[in-house]
Amino acid sequence: MPDFDYVDVFTLATDAASDATPEQWARAMFGDVPNTGERLIWRGLLGLRLTRGRSPETVAGWRVAERGEDWIRLETASPHLTANLVVRTSEGRISLGTFLRYDRTLGRLIWPPLSAVHRRLVPGLLRDAAARVH
Repeated sequence: MPDFDYVDVFTLATDAASDATPEQWARAMFGDVPNTGERLIWRGLLGLRLTRGRSPETVAGWRVAERGEDWIRLETASPHLTANLVVRTSEGRISLGTFLRYDRTLGRLIWPPLSAVHRRLVPGLLRDAAARVH
């Protein structure tokens, strides 16, 4: 992956980590299509281009860019930033990494305030996904 301007990684210890593939974990977190809140943030506030409908090549509108045995990378972009989400499973752990590159000044201006909300929401997102998978 190229250089990024913003990176975070959240990890949850869970007995359910090996109960699902990384793609199944990603779908447990985000669903097959984005929900109303995700559309508001991703499309409305960030301007991310999301695909419509369900597809084996997308998760919640994000394109599946790459897959590995214990990880999956989702990718999308807007006119002002490029975004990647990486879901990784390891023994007893599930992780979600967020990687953003600011392609224009607007990306650099809008993400910092939204990142505070993002950092508050992700731990609950991981816990909710673990409850769905377990």
